Amino acid sequence: MAARLVRRCTCLLWEATRLSPAVSPVSQLRLPQGTQKPLTSSATSPSSRLPGPLSELVEKEQVFTPYPGHQEVEHLIEKATQPEELLELLGSGHCLQQNHAALALIQLSRLLSEKPKDKATLIQDARFWQLLHLVNSQITVVWHGTLVKLLRSLYTLGLPATSKDLRSVEQEVRWRMRRLKYKHLAFLAESSATYMQEQGSRELLAELLVHLERRWAEIEDGRTVVAMMMKTGHLSESLMNRLEDKCLELVEQFGPEELRKVLVTLAAQNRRSVPLLRAISYHLVQKPFPLTKSILLDLAYAYGKLGFHQTQVFQRLAADLLPHTPSMTSSEVARCTKSFAFLKWLNLPLFEAFVQHVLDRAQSITLPHLCNMLLAFARVNFHPEREDPFFSLVHEKLGSKLVGLEPALQVDVVWALCVLQQVREAELQAVLHPEFHAQFLAGKSPKDQSTFQKLLHINATAQLEHPEYTGPLLPTSALVPSPSALERKMTPLQKELQETLKGLLGSADKGSFMVATQYGWVLDAEVLLDTESQLLPLRDFVAPHLAPPSGSQPLPPGAKRLAFLRWEFPNFNSRSKDLLGRFVLARRHLLAAGFLLVDVPYYEWMELKSEWQKSAYLKDKMRKAVAEELAK
Repeated sequence: MAARLVRRCTCLLWEATRLSPAVSPVSQLRLPQGTQKPLTSSATSPSSRLPGPLSELVEKEQVFTPYPGHQEVEHLIEKATQPEELLELLGSGHCLQQNHAALALIQLSRLLSEKPKDKATLIQDARFWQLLHLVNSQITVVWHGTLVKLLRSLYTLGLPATSKDLRSVEQEVRWRMRRLKYKHLAFLAESSATYMQEQGSRELLAELLVHLERRWAEIEDGRTVVAMMMKTGHLSESLMNRLEDKCLELVEQFGPEELRKVLVTLAAQNRRSVPLLRAISYHLVQKPFPLTKSILLDLAYAYGKLGFHQTQVFQRLAADLLPHTPSMTSSEVARCTKSFAFLKWLNLPLFEAFVQHVLDRAQSITLPHLCNMLLAFARVNFHPEREDPFFSLVHEKLGSKLVGLEPALQVDVVWALCVLQQVREAELQAVLHPEFHAQFLAGKSPKDQSTFQKLLHINATAQLEHPEYTGPLLPTSALVPSPSALERKMTPLQKELQETLKGLLGSADKGSFMVATQYGWVLDAEVLLDTESQLLPLRDFVAPHLAPPSGSQPLPPGAKRLAFLRWEFPNFNSRSKDLLGRFVLARRHLLAAGFLLVDVPYYEWMELKSEWQKSAYLKDKMRKAVAEELAK
């Protein structure tokens, strides 16, 4: 009988230890009066079930017995409005047991969340450290949810990274990591990841991220996965991949706010997850939920940042934004215009509404917002109906402030005016002055090289489109093309075009390929035709468009110089056959330089299947270019 009783007690002790700290220690378990009945069940093996009232008590009582004193202390902690009320609990005769000290610290952090000076005072208070030591002595019986909130609270209270009490709580969290529910891990990551990085708790953070990744299948709601993507996705590539998979699984449950957060998070981390973006786009198009102005602006930003094109989504964004235009701020209008320009999406009613918005607020709009809109218009080659008042406002706002802008922005603004054919002589002189452009001549960074390329285009505009312009201009030495201008990888269209032209020309001296001009543009090919439309050797004749100019013989009377220009899919506005502003400027410059242009757009070339069709297509294009010139 004694042996069976010892075996039974062993089972009870083992069961209580397994449930700790979710339940109170076995030494504190109390049987209600009236339930002290003999243990009559069989216990032939330690693994047998525990029938009767004792087993029910172990399974059901996951917290300590609710004494009236305990309830009173919890009520005082919850209702406290000043830190002093919480600190006075230590010396007021109240017995702080188990979770009470932890709850008091959590409430302290809430009360001082926006009072950094009071936090410094609190850390100097001896009662605060007494409360910390009390928590440390009871840390093993603090409940899971309270424990993670406690750690977050200690971080927010600004405890030093070397604090033993802080390290004790961190260590307890690490020991319990496997037993914590996923919602506890998610809360800890969402609220404390930044503090862990700053406090030097990188080992705890790394272990937390590993557990989050391994247990990602336990996520059951959209809020958790969205919060995890926003707060911790950037800390772990593998975790972010799992979260994207879970988000794809739950995306059907998302509302507009969750969709917005996911898209903005992807944009912030520059993660172009095509399956997830397609799923989000589908639900944005199919579901009729209303989208607020702020959500529409964020969606436009995210799609623009990621460069993800979805026509139906853009149509909905433009249609839903149009009624909001009068209530938008200048900053929001500039931001939205820029987003649609990145997408190469030109919606005429919406862009006209943006122009009207600017004109209605002409006195209050700032120069940076106006510059952003100007660059966006130049990218998509948008010419507003109210062109004269809009550009009069632009020139008025620029005025003497142009030279006060950041140098690269000055070049961008003048280049945009060149694209839109609205540049003035004073603006050309400002960026072509030797003291200004010298800073970009020797630049090796991609940004400096891009800025200098725009300076070449501005210089060409001054030479070719403004005959009254008297200078200054870029030095001749600066017009020599850099080797990087010809080092780009050949596209399939470019390769096929060159092969077809080589077969059409027959002789290598009858044409040139990849011709870098002094205007900053590269020709795919160049040929010279006489009055009989026969090919002439290029090397023998002067070529003023090269840098430095080559050849010595003048062109024969009636000779025509043809430039072949291929236009790839990215050179056009989205879902349009209209070229982007940059390439419209290129055509204007080459026409002004005396070239006849042979345009080869991708959508026409793709329809040609055989070599014979391609050769016939180019011959026909050349004949049309010559005929149009003769018809003028």
